[in-house]
Amino acid sequence: MNEKRVLTIQDISCVGQCSLTVALPIISACGLETAILPSAVLSNHTGGFKSWTFRDLTDDMPGIEQKWIDEGIAFDAIYTGYLGSARQIDIVKHIFGTCSKPGCLHIVDPAMADNGKLYTGFDMAFVKEMAKLCAAADYVLPNITEASLLTGLEYRESYDEEYVTKVVESMAALGPKTVILTGVSYEPSTTGVLVYENGKQAYYQHHRLPKGSHGTGDVYASAFTGALMHGKSAYDAARIAADYTVKCIENTVDDPDHWYGVKFESVLPSLIRELI
Repeated sequence: MNEKRVLTIQDISCVGQCSLTVALPIISACGLETAILPSAVLSNHTGGFKSWTFRDLTDDMPGIEQKWIDEGIAFDAIYTGYLGSARQIDIVKHIFGTCSKPGCLHIVDPAMADNGKLYTGFDMAFVKEMAKLCAAADYVLPNITEASLLTGLEYRESYDEEYVTKVVESMAALGPKTVILTGVSYEPSTTGVLVYENGKQAYYQHHRLPKGSHGTGDVYASAFTGALMHGKSAYDAARIAADYTVKCIENTVDDPDHWYGVKFESVLPSLIRELI
């Protein structure tokens, strides 16, 4: 049996249910061999905790890549999440070229902004480099803030279908084959994802929960990758990932002590059933 091997590149927050502590178990639970390349190690994520430790692993990444090249290790898919610097983006682009099997899928979550603002530590020079990584991707999964920054479009809190169409078309013009635009909401009670592929778009709408949670973008992108590698279409993978993410939030929302992430582990059986 030729099992698929997925590499995911992003930071690892030891506590907090985000980044690699989400990607590794979710993709593995999808029945896929999952390799990791940590870009940094944090004691815990930076959303809501009082303090944290941080160790940048940028200098280690090229050496790890070279050992993989020496050993002939390559991947069926490479999925990137949060990257901390333009130099890390350059390293990832190089890995796309050196460690990809023929037909390898390159999946980029340009995790750098939300709610109209860049995350702390990022600037427009970083956005420019991230746009280059998106251009090299088969699938990109931006939210509306990230897509507006990547394309130079005005960010809007309120928008209509015409604006969203302009956003996904502009994202596609950067070069990726498929755009998965997340957090698309046309009314207060619902939200959804819009898939733009081969010049056509399809929207999947689901109910909107009143409370957000840390790490749900990572949960979504990981579930999407797992579904995609099971041969699901981009739309079906986007739908499956959205439904799973909603279930993870619903599984957590009534627990006030669990504010730092979502309880994705106990909901994994529902994701696996969707893939069987």
